[in-house]
Amino acid sequence: MSQTHALQLTGISKSFDGFKALSDADFTACWGEVHALLGENGAGKSSLMNIAAGLYAPETGTLLIDDNVVQLHGPKDASRHRIGMVHQHFKLVKPFTVAQNILLGLTEKPGEGSYRKRLRALEQEIASKAAELGFALDPTRIVDNLSVAEQQRVEILKVLLAGARILILDEPTAVLTDDEAERLLTTVQAFARQGAAVILVTHKMADVKRYADRVTVMRGGRTVQTLDPHSVSVERLVQLTVGDSAPAPERQHSTPGEVRLQVHDLRSAAGNGPLNGVNLTLRAGQIYGIAGVGGNGQAELANALMGLPQPTEGEIHLQAFGDLRTATAEQRRQLRIASIPADRYGAALAASLSVAENFGVGNLHSGRYGSFWRLRYALMAQDAQQAVTDFDVQGVRSLDQKAALLSGGNAQKLVIAREFSRDPQLVLVHSPSRGLDVRASLAVHGRLRAARDAGAAVLVISEDLDEVLALSDRIGVMNGGRIVAEFDHPADRQAIGKAMVSHD
Repeated sequence: MSQTHALQLTGISKSFDGFKALSDADFTACWGEVHALLGENGAGKSSLMNIAAGLYAPETGTLLIDDNVVQLHGPKDASRHRIGMVHQHFKLVKPFTVAQNILLGLTEKPGEGSYRKRLRALEQEIASKAAELGFALDPTRIVDNLSVAEQQRVEILKVLLAGARILILDEPTAVLTDDEAERLLTTVQAFARQGAAVILVTHKMADVKRYADRVTVMRGGRTVQTLDPHSVSVERLVQLTVGDSAPAPERQHSTPGEVRLQVHDLRSAAGNGPLNGVNLTLRAGQIYGIAGVGGNGQAELANALMGLPQPTEGEIHLQAFGDLRTATAEQRRQLRIASIPADRYGAALAASLSVAENFGVGNLHSGRYGSFWRLRYALMAQDAQQAVTDFDVQGVRSLDQKAALLSGGNAQKLVIAREFSRDPQLVLVHSPSRGLDVRASLAVHGRLRAARDAGAAVLVISEDLDEVLALSDRIGVMNGGRIVAEFDHPADRQAIGKAMVSHD
């Protein structure tokens, strides 16, 4: 394995809105290796990698590529240096097709002739590269119609087809099943062995132990340590990452109550879509988890349940209300329904609004904060401050700061604080701990269990099988747009896995 330096960041400092996100941070990746980067949400990992990808300029420090000092003036400049980053929060134009999105990221346009001919040539190249990576992806599909997992695949293809040799992956397996994750990480490991450099930003210790050649730990914007992951225990890695190793809570027995939500024969409108007759029953005091390979209708089911545009046929019956699809946003609040979508910035938060405004928007219909024309902002800020404290939302230096400045885990906790502020009777959540570190994941899971124990009916849709197994009292496996099998806790992992990939 070559040990010449592909990427070096030395003495990097960076501040945002007066907050020191990075302080004299160092990181070095070598050609031919997979180098993992660990740290809590808000530790500075993404900020450091965004500097490497040309999105941010450092205030102090030096960046070297292939042992040469460079100054990047934007992502296109980084791409010319063959650096590509797949971000945790995707940067795709949703009304465009897969091929059109990838075309936007190419510095050299493919093929010759008209735009249409070049696009067709690129579509063939995309299909070939996708098959090489081991996943199916139609290059003509509109991105907005893809699942979160499929959108991530588009991002990976985008940087690889742009010629990246230094590949930065921010939480690449967060929305993948075990088999998908194994295929992807085996592929990028082989990519590194061919002489590239792969930087793996992840919170999954098993991925670090199995695929990384070295690991660097960050905390509080500083580099803590770089070491060989094969010579250190998982417990030690967790301790370096979060400061201590918090044990998973002991599972409490749950006795489900009355039926709260009934989904019967739910299908995509006109039979033209991924939902193909979903049937499930959700009871009070129960966590019902839905497992499945990405792209089997989970995103569309979540959209239909959460009231996002998704034309469907069939029935979604909420106790004491009726067809949930007819409920307005105001009625959903009055019914005490909490919705936590997978895309927290795209569908759950307004990134340009303040922390207080993002929290308070959930109570605007109630009149607690006055009218739309005359808001009682002081009361909103008071409630938001209490929620930030109660839900341990870190990184809030001012309630007036933009929500966009929060790390992924803290943004998720802000969403949960808002959605749980009215004692929910029904909780709908998609990928609750996607991209979160150990501590933040435990906090989110704890809140979901607490809601269940308080009598709420909780539906968890997640493509992380470990998460489904850890949380669920009952598990439904989604395959081909419907629930194909159900299991009570404790469930057999192998049986669930077989149902997830069976095509019978």
